[in-house]
Amino acid sequence: MYEGKYPKKRYKHTLAFLQENIPTTNTILDLGIENPFSEVMRNNGYTVKNTQGEDLDLHTDAVKTDAYDTVTAFEIFEHLVAPFNVLQDIQARKLVASVPLKLWFASAYKNPRDVRDRHYHEFEDWQFDWLLEKAGWHIKKREKFTNPVKKVGIRPILRRFTPRYYLVYAERL
Repeated sequence: MYEGKYPKKRYKHTLAFLQENIPTTNTILDLGIENPFSEVMRNNGYTVKNTQGEDLDLHTDAVKTDAYDTVTAFEIFEHLVAPFNVLQDIQARKLVASVPLKLWFASAYKNPRDVRDRHYHEFEDWQFDWLLEKAGWHIKKREKFTNPVKKVGIRPILRRFTPRYYLVYAERL
């Protein structure tokens, strides 16, 4: 299931967090286009539909429905200029989201060949908490985790013990 180039540790950790907080009977709207983790969720008993690649900064209609119990957003909000808009418009009662944490030893990610593949935000945990709370969410569980890379150097060593991702389970107030 976690074969090839996909991030085995991150997927395993994210799936365990999802299973701990969301029953498989919940219907899920996963923000972002179909991706390998969408398949991981389906393979583990979840009913998942993805958004269609619309610009969620400008078009939040996909989340303005009560057709889903839960919205998931794994490494999506850092790509948005204004994640508050979509967070406020979500009609589902539950949210499971992860964001990359701001690291003092690495700048925000930017793909020079693809303007859509950039991080506008990399959050500190308190910033993401504040954003969620301001948008009407109550955080029930939060967790940070590392994601070491198999490279040599100072940054790869720091990534072994510095949390890189922040996972949150929240419910609508």
